[in-house]
Amino acid sequence: MSLVRLTIKGISYSQTQNGAYALILSEVEGERKLPIVIGAFEAQSIAIALEKEIKPPRPLTHDLFKNFADRFEIVVKQVIIHKLVDGVFYSSIICERDKIEEIVDARTSDAIALALRFKAPIFTYKNILDKAGIFLKTETKKSDKKASKKADAVIEELIQGDDKESRKPSSQNYSKYSRKELDQMLKEAVANEDYETAAGIRDELSKR
Repeated sequence: MSLVRLTIKGISYSQTQNGAYALILSEVEGERKLPIVIGAFEAQSIAIALEKEIKPPRPLTHDLFKNFADRFEIVVKQVIIHKLVDGVFYSSIICERDKIEEIVDARTSDAIALALRFKAPIFTYKNILDKAGIFLKTETKKSDKKASKKADAVIEELIQGDDKESRKPSSQNYSKYSRKELDQMLKEAVANEDYETAAGIRDELSKR
């Protein structure tokens, strides 16, 4: 089976369910996207690694793993999403230490959060992409609006119908705050290590 390299396209949030996220992976040499439902903690950990705008005062779990691996000279070489069963993706982390390669089983969300921190490539098998890959239009032209709405509906249905990874709902409504107020609230949430609140504020900022 041939491997297909993936990049992270972004993180989509549910319009109707707070705390529900889908990680959108895109094939490097193609147009298909692979949406994977993830939990709120993993979503914010991936977002922090992607944007590098939020600097936690202390390391998150994935940062701790990276520091631990660096201390003992363990390198994550690549991540492979190798299996899809009943809507659940299974992944492996390919590590190396002292020129000895090891394969470690991991949840896909954790594996990708670590791949970002190690700058390691992400792969999946062609048959998985053939089975679960979808086409998402990102253009905003009139001719693409129908396809874009359909893609949003696909992601929304995916998030609502799959709760394989735990997530915590958030009841806070941030729409009444100004951007300046949200920026300040985000800084305070990070300083207090309240990353669930930080994720909610970041989502509101992203929507704007």
